[in-house]
Amino acid sequence: MAIFCKATLTALAAGLTLACAAFAPAHAQAPATSTLDKIKASGKVVLGVRETSPPMAYALGANEKYVGYHVELCERVLKEIVPQAKLEYMAVTAQNTLPLVQNGTLDIGCGPTTNNTARQQQVAFAVTTYVSEVRMAVRKDSDLKSISQLGNRTIAASTGTTAVQLLRKQERALGAPIKTVLGKDHHESFLLLETGRADAFVLDDNLLAGMIANSKDPSAYRIVGEPLGAEPIALLFRKDDPTFKAAVDGVLTRLMQSGEMEKIYTKWFVNPIPPKNMSLNLPLGTTLRQLFATPNDKPLETYQQ
Repeated sequence: MAIFCKATLTALAAGLTLACAAFAPAHAQAPATSTLDKIKASGKVVLGVRETSPPMAYALGANEKYVGYHVELCERVLKEIVPQAKLEYMAVTAQNTLPLVQNGTLDIGCGPTTNNTARQQQVAFAVTTYVSEVRMAVRKDSDLKSISQLGNRTIAASTGTTAVQLLRKQERALGAPIKTVLGKDHHESFLLLETGRADAFVLDDNLLAGMIANSKDPSAYRIVGEPLGAEPIALLFRKDDPTFKAAVDGVLTRLMQSGEMEKIYTKWFVNPIPPKNMSLNLPLGTTLRQLFATPNDKPLETYQQ
């Protein structure tokens, strides 16, 4: 059985949480109660999901049903380790996911979040379940083909994503300004591209493919340019709770080693997906296949060496 939070209540809860966090010490710790004990006491588990991050996590239809690759992985994990708990879904953003995990509002983050060393100081990550390449989406009539052309251009990115830092790094490398305009979420960022207010939208390739596939005219956009970086994506939860991490990692590792994870991947990245029943055509790559064979939770910095 699943309970879906209403959008207004979700927004209010997230807003109040962030307001409180703003006045809390930077080193505030998560609640002392373990995640499994908290779930057992409440009878429910709260999943942080995204509304506009297909195919990883997104809302489907007016009934607020959340679907996607990472949503399904979260559900598979939780149904195995806490089978009696009710699943409650809370819509979150890239910006508020970490504080909501830290303060115990969320039991597990199911949106696409990059695992890096800075974030590991705040939360813990499960074994990597996706490796993305950060690229750019452009309109089909655009002359942009390479990241070397980004100087003096207006580029959209979503608040709280690592794409923002990558664009700043690229700006320094080019020695020319990049005007970065920030959307509050991926839907708003894509709208900046769609309406001509941005020349490109920079984000993980899988999320760009999902946004394009679900746009009004998928044929109107292209994903171009060399990658700005490769990033390990993983589920996340509170730090200093090794029992919960071991339980989550155990289920994910079994899914990988049994071949079930590849089937789930194919369902969301190769087969047609809702709402438009279009395929992203992103078959399983060599890097992720190797990770399925030898799971690990190494951070982004490992991929940059």
